[in-house]
Amino acid sequence: MASQKRGTLYIGVTSDLIGRVYEHENGLTPGFTSRYGVTRLVWFEEHDLMTDAIQRETSLKRYPRQWKINLIEEHNPEWRKLRADTGEFVLGG
Repeated sequence: MASQKRGTLYIGVTSDLIGRVYEHENGLTPGFTSRYGVTRLVWFEEHDLMTDAIQRETSLKRYPRQWKINLIEEHNPEWRKLRADTGEFVLGG
């Protein structure tokens, strides 16, 4: 998730992406994302096993910021907001 194009980035893991994005968009999760206005889902991956998702999250957090930006821009160069249920771009997002 991001605050804006090339803004503050947040990487997390959840078993309920739709619910988690809703929480972040509406400031229901106190902490980093609400403090820095991180409300825009710009990229995500799905994993069959939670252990795989956690391992990937850990790896991503270790990568340099520019590597993460490149990963996002490879699939979403305009940093448009994505729907958590389909991965499609949100109209006006």
